[in-house]
Amino acid sequence: MLENGLLFALLLSFLLTVFISPVFIPFLRRLKFGQSIRDVGPESHHKKTGTPTMGGLMIIFSALIATLVIAGQFQGLTVEIWLLLLVMLGFGLLGFMDDFIKVVKKRNLGLTSKQKFLGQVVISAIVYVVLLQTGLSTEIIVPGTGWSVDIGWLYLPLIIIMLVGTSNAVNLTDGLDGLVAGTGAIAFTAFAVLAGFTELWTVAIFSLAVAGALLGFLVFNAYPAKVFMGDTGSLALGGVLALIAVFTKTELLLILIGGVFVIETLSVIMQVASFKIRKKRIFKMSPIHHHFELTGWSEWRVVLTFWAAGLLFALTGIWLEVG
Repeated sequence: MLENGLLFALLLSFLLTVFISPVFIPFLRRLKFGQSIRDVGPESHHKKTGTPTMGGLMIIFSALIATLVIAGQFQGLTVEIWLLLLVMLGFGLLGFMDDFIKVVKKRNLGLTSKQKFLGQVVISAIVYVVLLQTGLSTEIIVPGTGWSVDIGWLYLPLIIIMLVGTSNAVNLTDGLDGLVAGTGAIAFTAFAVLAGFTELWTVAIFSLAVAGALLGFLVFNAYPAKVFMGDTGSLALGGVLALIAVFTKTELLLILIGGVFVIETLSVIMQVASFKIRKKRIFKMSPIHHHFELTGWSEWRVVLTFWAAGLLFALTGIWLEVG
């Protein structure tokens, strides 16, 4: 019976996204919510200017409805569900405000980094306070060893670093058609397996609801994309991915399962540091997916390669935890 609930969550969110997209995408186009492509990006991306953005609203909507319906039917709406929805909606709102400023106010950089950071920290702190009231374990488990260490009050900055860092990492990765939709679906499915292994069924239902929404979105976001998720989607996805790792006590495994997002972020850090210190660039362009494009890889080849890497990271993470 429970297995049916997990499958229903995946299918319902997938179908909702597929069915609402043909209506929602033209609506975004009529509102002129088109993506502005920065001049510093690859020249081949300039043709994407005007492609509807804020498609993350469809992902959030489908995952939200599927979670409420399926979790409410099979397991009940737990504290974990409400916190996941809080982070998804809160981070999604920050992303929406960022996208809105970009496409409506015609400020290509959207919210300032300080504004986004403050919003992310406040939401993360609220999550920590609620978790503290529910008897949150502040232990960190080393994957594959069974070793653990209680970090006590340091768990607060850890949660902030995880949620803020992962949301920004997913945001940086969202630069090619289908890249985040595919790698995100893989990562959320992996965490659904880990949640099921620890019998956190509501978390597993939510994870598969997000995975299903991403797969449905991928139908319209695969190259050539008819819609982009924007910061609305990427910030929300990164935030809840990190929170799922907190619930499943796989905080360190997040680094592995989200390996693609980590690599993308490190490439930006390395590029900026190298240019400031040495006045030289390591990559042709960062994040690193643009580097591969500029070496001659097609956009689709880069995406498929990163999907394969994401799948390898996810399988390794599951093996370390379950195997």
